[in-house]
Amino acid sequence: MLNMADGLARLGALAENPVVRTLADAFAAAGFDLAVVGGPVRDAILGRETHDLDFTTNAQPDDILRIVTPVSTAQWDIGRAFGTIGARVQGEQVEITTYRADSYDGVTRKPTVEFGETIDGDLIRRDFTVNAMALQVPAVKLIDPTGGVEDLVAGVLRTPADPQVSFGDDPLRMLRGARFSAQLGFAIDAATTAAIEQLRGTLSIVSPERIQSELVRLMQTDDPVRGIRVLVDTGLVDEFLPEISALRLEVDEHHHHKDVYEHSLTVLRQAIELEHSRHPGAAPDVPLRIAALLHDIGKPRTRKLEDGGAVTFHHHDIVGSRMARKRLQALRFDTATTETVATLIELHLRFFGYAEGAWTDAAVRRYVRDAGDELERLHILTRADVTTRNRRKASRLASAYDDIESRIAALREQEELDSIRPELDGNRIQEVLGIRPGREVGEAYRFLLELRLDEGVIGTDAAEQRLREWWAARG
Repeated sequence: MLNMADGLARLGALAENPVVRTLADAFAAAGFDLAVVGGPVRDAILGRETHDLDFTTNAQPDDILRIVTPVSTAQWDIGRAFGTIGARVQGEQVEITTYRADSYDGVTRKPTVEFGETIDGDLIRRDFTVNAMALQVPAVKLIDPTGGVEDLVAGVLRTPADPQVSFGDDPLRMLRGARFSAQLGFAIDAATTAAIEQLRGTLSIVSPERIQSELVRLMQTDDPVRGIRVLVDTGLVDEFLPEISALRLEVDEHHHHKDVYEHSLTVLRQAIELEHSRHPGAAPDVPLRIAALLHDIGKPRTRKLEDGGAVTFHHHDIVGSRMARKRLQALRFDTATTETVATLIELHLRFFGYAEGAWTDAAVRRYVRDAGDELERLHILTRADVTTRNRRKASRLASAYDDIESRIAALREQEELDSIRPELDGNRIQEVLGIRPGREVGEAYRFLLELRLDEGVIGTDAAEQRLREWWAARG
């Protein structure tokens, strides 16, 4: 439970932060108010690490720039129209914004920028009460006009104003609610949840890029599953990623299969656990996490009820890969992330053939070749995809994957698996066969690549001989 005495002590420490102290003294000397606002105040009270110091002030942008210039090494005013001046103070990037009292037209997310006169008015227009607190400095006074401290103690997310108005002003706040629920482990109060359910369609005025950014931030949290449940339970996910709620397949009384939605959430959690254990201290692997969440989205489209009660999802890996690529492109994800996710989904079933019977070295080489740079992520996703409660089956699959990783390591040591290529390049192929550049060189190259995958390293002399034999057989 949150200890407020400790929280208030941490606020005092935040006020003594060298960056905060430097700016507080500078604004006080110029006769203006200054307060740390939003996330840093919330996180200090909770005992979480603070990031990205944001400040609010009654000074106008020109005054802000004049005050910060002597105490900073760099300044930028790209946000001047919105009252924001950025600066680098003692090596840390900060943003300082004039009190705001914006209004929205309800059609776009673009506010009519209006500067406010009071800090209370500025705080009330923010997204959630726990983010609507400020620490006035240098006086060290907590300003909390909407009950943010009480909501921190209760572990509740609530909008400072009527949620219908708050989300009507800026629908992106609904997505932020899911993200903060995951990030802080907080519940969303009933009135706020009801407003999300009623206003979810207004998310259509938010750009795909902004939706993508919030989705990425959600996936970077320690427990994105909590936020995903908010998105699905409120129906908000259907506005930008309907494939997730579609995983909740209807269960026919005569057919039995795993709950694909719950299975996918379990795979995501297990992938995060493996990510932490295999790469401790590394940044959250967002492409891996998205792939874990979406790896079975092809199942609803490929589901077939067989006689005898069986349920099949033939080719859901291929179908799901195409679906994921299309959806991520619509959300304006970068090409690298999109291709990584699509590749992992397409390959996520490949290993289970290994578990059912020994693979040749050639099959292992092809597995590595097809995974390419995504091999480590594929290792994690495939292991995470085992959610069976049958301990014997789970142990057998884990042992099989231990074995394939050992074989990959051994072959990598012997054969430089990471750069599988034919033992003859295009120039040598032309010399050996006496041909000019063209389609036939490509065909010869592919023959030699298959030879390399099937038999490993055989030496250049043997490769040249096999190439001549292949060429002669072609007539």
